[in-house]
Amino acid sequence: MPEEWRPVDVVMEAASGPHFSGLRFDGVLSSASSSSTLADSNSPKQFFVIGVSGGTASGKTTVCDLIIQQLHDHRVVLVNQDSFYRDLTAEEAQRVHGYNFDHPDAFDSEQLVECIEKLKSGQSVQVSIDDFKNHRRCADNFRQVNASDVIILEGILVFHDPRVRNLMNMKIFVDTDDDVRLARRIRRDIVERGRDINSVLEQYAKFVKPAFDDFVLPAKKYADVIIPRGGENHVAIDLIVQHIRTKLGQHNLCKIYSNVYVIQSTFQIRGMHTLIRDRDISKHDFVFYSDRLIRLVVEHGLGHLPFTEKQVVTPTGSVYTGVDFCKKLCGVSIIRSGESMENALRACCKGIKIGKILIHRHGDDGKQLIYEKLPKDISERHVLLLDPVLATGNSANQAIDLLVQKGVPESRIIFLNLISAPEGLHCVCKRFPFLKIVTSEIDAALNEEFRVVPGMGEFGDRYFGTDD
Repeated sequence: MPEEWRPVDVVMEAASGPHFSGLRFDGVLSSASSSSTLADSNSPKQFFVIGVSGGTASGKTTVCDLIIQQLHDHRVVLVNQDSFYRDLTAEEAQRVHGYNFDHPDAFDSEQLVECIEKLKSGQSVQVSIDDFKNHRRCADNFRQVNASDVIILEGILVFHDPRVRNLMNMKIFVDTDDDVRLARRIRRDIVERGRDINSVLEQYAKFVKPAFDDFVLPAKKYADVIIPRGGENHVAIDLIVQHIRTKLGQHNLCKIYSNVYVIQSTFQIRGMHTLIRDRDISKHDFVFYSDRLIRLVVEHGLGHLPFTEKQVVTPTGSVYTGVDFCKKLCGVSIIRSGESMENALRACCKGIKIGKILIHRHGDDGKQLIYEKLPKDISERHVLLLDPVLATGNSANQAIDLLVQKGVPESRIIFLNLISAPEGLHCVCKRFPFLKIVTSEIDAALNEEFRVVPGMGEFGDRYFGTDD
């Protein structure tokens, strides 16, 4: 996700559901994606990193276990921040009972960042197993952690350090009542760690509670999802798992750029792509199946327009609460291929105005605006930019530049195409991070002639019958 992208503040609340505040799913991606390396089409697999924070005994581990259980069809690995305590100095070891293990300085954040970065790059790592009795890492005792589809990083302070935070695609804060957490900690420390209640309460009052107030709770503002009641909130867990599954099924570029949308693939869509990519298909069939695909892309693009609530009275006399379509919109086709998408747009939007832009290209890097005819009030409209193939992105960028010069806010432009090359997506999204791109498939790459592969050839020539 580009750094310029900023989340829209949204709060959704349900009696038994999670709180979503400032949704940053990425990638999310979350603000984590701002630190993602913008890879080319041969980039390594993208991994989904989830940070889970919250106070002591808030139910973080339970939430992580439930997520892992429900993601049984994906590889998931859990990394605990507790595995990254730094070694105590001799002086600190002598006064260990007065040492604050809940303070950020108690952790080796450098090693934690290195570990997550290696996992995100597809490498396995060895995590040392700490000797909690002597408060030291065991020199010869390691746990191997393999790179997996989902990496869960759990700990009270995983949101505190921005270097760690920016590696995450999703940040979850488990929010549990203070009294409930204290009761759980007392029970856990007495039963599992053999402590007496006085020492537990003393440690809680001296270190745990102040650290929570000073470091853990303030970092709650960075959370994408806040789960009240922890592992008891099954609605929240289900929604999170559903979202993760959706993200894992996306193209890697959709995880990098939150403004890129690929319509959900079905056998019908794959079948139509198979037909229009076949060089031996007849012109009639090419046009027919291209029109079907274009209609789906247009419908999906219209779904990204704003709407207002509207009530109507049905023939039965009942009141139906629905939505009203966006009124101020227009289409702009990049001549000539973009004109193939105009009929589908007119079929969906009665009486819509459509402008034209013609850009002449000399090779790939040379480009020249030849002609433009746009609605006079285009600056007041949402614009659907039409071009069936996004290749290098140079022509698209010049068309978008023109629209912005005419006063169209970048966030009001939706670029619709049938297929996109990764190079074109990088080119457009890095320059215009606020517009939306809707496509039906992302292809492999561009070849030496700047043609999309596997692609479908010169779309305009095939559609209008001017190919050889």
